[in-house]
Amino acid sequence: MRTYIARRVLHGLLVLWLVSLLIFSLVRILPGDAVIMQLDQAAAPTPETLMRARQELGLERPFLAQYRTWIAGAVHGDLGRSLITRRPVTQELLKRINLTSHLAVMSVIVAMLIALPIGVLSAVKQDTTSDYVGRFFAILGLSLPDFWLATVVITFLAIWVQWIPPIGFAPLWEDPARCLSQLLIPALIIGARLAAVSMRMTRSSLLEVLRQDYIRTARAKGMRERAVIVRHALKNAFIPVVTVIGQQFSVLLGGTVIVEFIFLQPGVGSLMLDAVLLRDYTLIQGAVLFFAAVIVVTNLLVDMSYAWLDPRIRYR
Repeated sequence: MRTYIARRVLHGLLVLWLVSLLIFSLVRILPGDAVIMQLDQAAAPTPETLMRARQELGLERPFLAQYRTWIAGAVHGDLGRSLITRRPVTQELLKRINLTSHLAVMSVIVAMLIALPIGVLSAVKQDTTSDYVGRFFAILGLSLPDFWLATVVITFLAIWVQWIPPIGFAPLWEDPARCLSQLLIPALIIGARLAAVSMRMTRSSLLEVLRQDYIRTARAKGMRERAVIVRHALKNAFIPVVTVIGQQFSVLLGGTVIVEFIFLQPGVGSLMLDAVLLRDYTLIQGAVLFFAAVIVVTNLLVDMSYAWLDPRIRYR
């Protein structure tokens, strides 16, 4: 187990290095200039002004010199300073990740509360009315885009109910009522789509497990159907479901740009969008590296959970 974890950590570090090199290169070939956007465009900055601004930001240095400075700081937790706001990138991310992490966790909880019961029921009651209804709602959830559903919901609330979620963000531990009023509806919208994916995966995985020989043996011994499902089938069926949840959670932490924009929530999605529009190279590359690390750690935790779900799995 330790050898496996060490090997995965080394692979993760290699992935992070490749991501850092790739994103550091790509942001510098984007059209536009962060220096020009930072200066007063109405004043038509002179070449001397542009050169002085680039020297202050360190953009006149060779590519490899800039990369070495940035990656050395990133190793110590310093992702540099934003070219636009001049504030530390780490500070900007931590200020926004609080909201996005709340939204991601709430969305996953909503999805699991919907997907697991309906997925299990559809598998146990295969080809019955319950199964058809569950599959219909799963396809419906996959067919409705998040941005369309969010627009419909916010329009309905504003016109027919005369209410919209409050703007801003309050952490759950500071003001639970305000936090839920702000994020519950966006979490339901995002969670509905995640629930559709997880529900179909739960159904198909559980159906495959229920056809195994050890399930037939348990039933032949006279074990009650509920005990067969709960004690023998569910844990083994959850391996693909946990994989999907881990992947979706990583994506959600990366920012739900459109939903955050529609509900005017200042999360990581809006931060990344502003950084791209303003060509804030340091913020873009710092945020991408941060979320690459989140994805690597999440995948490692998901892989480690397999041995607990299925004792037959052994790591070498």
